[in-house]
Amino acid sequence: MVGMSLRVALLGLLSFAGPASGYDLTKMFTLTINHVWQAKHSQIYPELNRMAADGLISVAQPGPRGRKIYTITEHGAATMRDWLVSHTPSGTMRSEQSLQAFLLPLLEPPQALEALERMADATQARLDGLEEMKKVHMSGQGGGDIGHYALDLGIMQLRAILAWTHQTADDIRASAAPDS
Repeated sequence: MVGMSLRVALLGLLSFAGPASGYDLTKMFTLTINHVWQAKHSQIYPELNRMAADGLISVAQPGPRGRKIYTITEHGAATMRDWLVSHTPSGTMRSEQSLQAFLLPLLEPPQALEALERMADATQARLDGLEEMKKVHMSGQGGGDIGHYALDLGIMQLRAILAWTHQTADDIRASAAPDS
């Protein structure tokens, strides 16, 4: 289903932005969806080729420098709508933060606190970035309605992770105190 999610993300971008090149889609992906779903250039181009072969998008004849322009087809739009209406997200995700949280008890308290501080700093930086993105979005320069629900979800998730890092650090400090 990983491929299907990338596929749906690309179909969504084409639905929202209209015809676009692979370069344009990669750039849009980075500026919009990247905070919730990561994909590299090396994943996007092969997926576009598979999507074209499956009839989800059409490809205009290459223009200057071999640039291809992709357009969503009716079949692609129906596939995206069907996914949105009928797909229940698994909620399963790969998270280095969760893996570190799981393994944190293997560290001595000072190292665990350092790991939590790094995690909190990185989380705060990501949160600052999303909050800035939200300001741009709310100013009307962020592409309309597309993505604002995911942006809000990302902000709430990062705030929860940040609160968890502080609470866990307090717990480690308390359990490491000499009188505990």
